[in-house]
Amino acid sequence: MQHIPENLFHPRAQSGNCNYSINNILGNGGNSTVYKGILEDGSIVAIKKSQVVDQSHIEQFINEFIILSQINHRNVVKLLGCCLEAEVPLLVYEFIPNGTLYQRIHEINDPLVWQIRCQIAIEVADALYYLHSSTSMPIFHRDIKSSNILLDKNYAAKVADFGVLRLVPTDKTKVTTMILGTFGVVLLELLTGRKSVWLDSSLEYRSLPIVFPSYVERDNLIEILDKGVVKEGKMEELQLVADVGSRCVRPRGEERPTMKEVWQELATLSNNHVQQQKE
Repeated sequence: MQHIPENLFHPRAQSGNCNYSINNILGNGGNSTVYKGILEDGSIVAIKKSQVVDQSHIEQFINEFIILSQINHRNVVKLLGCCLEAEVPLLVYEFIPNGTLYQRIHEINDPLVWQIRCQIAIEVADALYYLHSSTSMPIFHRDIKSSNILLDKNYAAKVADFGVLRLVPTDKTKVTTMILGTFGVVLLELLTGRKSVWLDSSLEYRSLPIVFPSYVERDNLIEILDKGVVKEGKMEELQLVADVGSRCVRPRGEERPTMKEVWQELATLSNNHVQQQKE
């Protein structure tokens, strides 16, 4: 296993039991916390630190290290180093400055324009298609959601949080149903600006993957779309993404498209935007 020098961490890091500053917390999830750190050369990194010490969680960190060490894709967050034999496991990643897609859609009053939303959808689909088909053994993330998609300074998407990801033999294709279903929810969030579950005006909880397809079927899509998306996007583009998203969240896994099909359909959006820029 690769080890990270004790002086890698900032501030005041000395070992796995260091006093990490709460001011440097980038996020919390499951049983780990991600901190912003600074290397000796001034480079900024993200440090994922386990909050618990038990064998199952250590194995999860090891699993993430093993799988990420095999991945080389521009839209997958890059693992820079690790230390799995300290008091608590540590993983070090490239620092992605613009936070998560969840924050950009649901928490920051600075909405993403439609072209960037299309770019994010295409890039995440490309990363997942790569994981499914371009490695020696298919890799399935199993927890794709807007809070696990990071955005860099140019708003390029970076798929992150591979703790529950698994390598799957090629004959075990049923695992794809969960990944496609969750990616479909991300597409619906990009279209509507709504959370996957939200409280409506009647104080009832609504599920986006359950509610959204009914708007598509009734040809009433505009009613649920984000107003900015409707203003900026062409209707044929909105309908394309809505159709792909609706098919990805179908209850029966065998009725969902493959990741290759999803990527191929969404990639036409990029071609449309290039053509628009030329005109």
